[in-house]
Formats: sequence, C-alpha cells, structure tokens
Amino acid sequence: MGFKKKDNQNYYNPLRRAILNHQMIEPGDKVAIGMSGGKDSTTLLYLLDRIRRQRRLGFDFEIVPISLDMGFEGCDITPMKEFVESLGYQLEVVPTNIAKVVFDIREEKSPCSLCAKLRRGILYNRASELGCQKVALGHHVDDALETYFMNFLFHGRMNSFEPKSYLTKTNVTLIRPMIYLEEKQIIRLVKREELPVIFNPCPVDKKTKREEIKNLVTRVAKNYPDIREKFIMGMEQGTAEDFWTKSL
Repeated sequence: MGFKKKDNQNYYNPLRRAILNHQMIEPGDKVAIGMSGGKDSTTLLYLLDRIRRQRRLGFDFEIVPISLDMGFEGCDITPMKEFVESLGYQLEVVPTNIAKVVFDIREEKSPCSLCAKLRRGILYNRASELGCQKVALGHHVDDALETYFMNFLFHGRMNSFEPKSYLTKTNVTLIRPMIYLEEKQIIRLVKREELPVIFNPCPVDKKTKREEIKNLVTRVAKNYPDIREKFIMGMEQGTAEDFWTKSL
C-alpha cells in the first residue's frame, strides 16, 4: 500500500477539508466506522487510518470498525476482517436478523428503506455502547447527488443528506468524511491498493431506484462533466438549513 504523489490532492486534502469544514472529528474522539465490506467503507477506513497515523488533523482520535452480520447465507467477511486486522484494529461484528425480518417476515417489495433504518439503528446503538462519540459512513459526493435527485423526483424535496448530524436517540454524531470525494476516485484507489471488497449477497443489489438514479446522474454528467464539482461547491457555500434533510 504505497503513497502516491497526487494522493494529497486527490484524497487526503478533500477528506481533511470535509472533516475540518464541518468539525466532524475533534481531539480525543472515538470514531466508529460502519463497515459493510463494500468499496466505500473499506476506503474510508484506509484513508482515516492514514490521516490518524500521520496526524494530518493535528490531533489524535480513535477508530472502531463495526460490521453488521445481516444474516445472509454464504457471506464470507474473512477478507474484510483480515484487512482490518492488518491495520491494527479488531472488527466488531454485530449479529442481526435483518435479512430475515426484511425478506421473510415482512416480505418487503421495496426493502431498502426498512433495511437501512434497521441497520442504522443497530449500528448507532452499538457504537454508543462502545463509547463512540462519532459514527462515520462511507458516503461520497455521488451518493449525495443521487440522494438529491431521488428526493426531488420521488418526494418533491430539493435537499440531500447532511455531512454531519447529531442523533439525539443514541447521543452520537453521524459524519461523512468522504463527502468531497467522487466515486470514480474511490474505485481507482481500491483497484490500485487492492483493497478487499466483499460480495454483496442482497437479492435486490443493483436492482433499486437508487441504481436508476445513479444511471441518470451518469448520463447527465456526460453533458455536464463538472456536475459533481458544482454540487460540492453548493455544499461548501450552502448554509441554508432547508438544503439538508435530517438523517435517520
């Protein structure tokens, strides 16, 4: 895992800027990272670990990787556990019956909303139990842009999720340190550093409305290639509270 000349420009500076702009992490914080095994959360751990070790924020903080066992059969998280351990951490694995509730008991036709709500609730509660003040998720600017389009097209709301939000029920703060990174940057880093990506066993993976919106954004970006950059500018300048929607 080598440091490249442009990594500061492409990865560490945007991450540091997001963290400092929104005061996501403070001295002595214990930060839980929600690890799904996908490319985004794996990259988030990789980058936050580098930032912590090199003290790029000017202070120290702790990292606690947490993964939820969704209850899907045939999901091998061994590569993720080995990666986490190679960085000097222990992966906290929380057993759940989310898959059974969503697909067998509730038989949800549009399961993503319920699944996300259950996952977030369990993750936040476990992070709080472990003494974490912050929970970091691997969302990037493409996710924020897609959420904006989804809220507009399906709900008539012109907003996206917040880079940082305080969750009163669990007394933790949700943060998204990769909010200034583009998905294509993450894909490049995962490939270059050979970061492990776990197969997603969810039966509706790549078959959701979000996937439709992702394709829409891709098509729009062909005509307006700076759409993500402009969205980031809007986030940095946007102080209006009604731009952000409260996180679950």
